[in-house]
Amino acid sequence: MTEFDFPAAPAGRPLWLITLADLALLLVGFFVLVQATQHVDRRALADGFRAGFGAGVDQRTEQAIPVAAAGMMNFAAGSATLPGSGDGLVAWAREAARDPRVMLTVTGSVDGSPGDVDPATGSGAVLAADRARVVAALLAAVVPPGRMMITTTTHAGHRAAMVNQGFAGAAPEPTR
Repeated sequence: MTEFDFPAAPAGRPLWLITLADLALLLVGFFVLVQATQHVDRRALADGFRAGFGAGVDQRTEQAIPVAAAGMMNFAAGSATLPGSGDGLVAWAREAARDPRVMLTVTGSVDGSPGDVDPATGSGAVLAADRARVVAALLAAVVPPGRMMITTTTHAGHRAAMVNQGFAGAAPEPTR
């Protein structure tokens, strides 16, 4: 067989032109979607997308995007007693909580050693929760209710209670 045995390819448009047209149509579709949904409840729209893809409605609370952290380090092994006064942490939390969009997450942790467990239960998770609760109680005077969350971890490798400052969304609508 030779190259003359095959028919000549018909003349057509270059492939880049078809790709450009596809991208232009996608861009137009995106702008139509943005324009059509600008006055829609965003949570309802997101739930609708999740339902459309079979993921179901999201039941979790919104997670804050972490932007800064502070903490109480060097707890004694097996103890949830604060290692210091915590005045610096309280001042930091007061400043962070001034913005109504900020959420604080207090995460208690243990170092994973056999001696760093709750004396009554022998559980590292209970001790981590106790450390987080002690720091949260310290901050409760300066952080408004509902803007602080407590979590624990037993895999941190240090005896501490870390406080993460996170951006939790847009500012609340003003009341009329």
